[in-house]
Amino acid sequence: MRLNVTVIALVALSALSAPRVFAQADPHAGHMMEKPQAAVPSPNNMKLPADEEGAKARLSASPRHSEWVKVEVSGGTPVNTFVVYPERRDKAPVVVVIQEIFGLSDWIRGVADQLAAEGFIAVAPDLLSGHGANGGGTEAYPTRDDVTKAVMSLPQPEMTARLDAVRAYGLRLPAANGKSATVGFCFGGSQSFAYAVSQPGLNAAVVYYGTAPSEPGGAQGSFTPAASLSQINAPVLGFYGGADARIGATIPATEAKMKELGKPYAPHTFENAGHGFLRAQTGQNGANMKASEQAWPMTIGFLRQHTDGK
Repeated sequence: MRLNVTVIALVALSALSAPRVFAQADPHAGHMMEKPQAAVPSPNNMKLPADEEGAKARLSASPRHSEWVKVEVSGGTPVNTFVVYPERRDKAPVVVVIQEIFGLSDWIRGVADQLAAEGFIAVAPDLLSGHGANGGGTEAYPTRDDVTKAVMSLPQPEMTARLDAVRAYGLRLPAANGKSATVGFCFGGSQSFAYAVSQPGLNAAVVYYGTAPSEPGGAQGSFTPAASLSQINAPVLGFYGGADARIGATIPATEAKMKELGKPYAPHTFENAGHGFLRAQTGQNGANMKASEQAWPMTIGFLRQHTDGK
């Protein structure tokens, strides 16, 4: 369905008091040196998002209506946001797609398009909007390393305010059903978890290889889940690579804390899969593809259960 929408979401700066994501030894810092894992495109499985190598071509061939919008943030710079609409007659849930440390890439836009293919209104904000040269976003940085450094320096209150604005924009679309969720990857996976803490109206959060918010001040390399996890209302679904020791080390403590607090959290770790397995589907000698083929249908089922009633 094609919608012409001029709704602008205005969000108060109350997000400045939102809980911060702390990590004594930042588990995403290693991405500053990460190179793409996939050397060749994965098979074109239309039931999965395309991998990094195939995302641009899949986007070019997509039959779904997409558009770029600038979402206003009260007291801040507008956020350049990619929006994709599903082809359905009834109203649809809104899913905020939160970028990796590599910014708003073609791959993230491809994930948004695949979510729309599954019946969701997908909104993918560029959290680097206004931070690049001449007020640009991800596209304004000359190299991938420059993007990762810029993402790692983003202030948490600003990101939370931007996610609030984008979520509000999506929910005010005439085609939205009033339910919302987040899906985030890597750095964005941690943001998805943190946003479930700060946004009580969220209906579901999916975390791909990201950490829970943690308490500051711990010993080097330690991980203590934050007491603020008690504020979560939404169920959280997590996906992790078995070969990803950095993130994997945080899961037991997170699971124990969420259980102690009585909060729904379902972590799934896939044997031998690496960090970023959905983006790099040909990696890890087939383990990444196997993980992708299990995790993505679980993602869609979880989102439908909590936002769509289907």
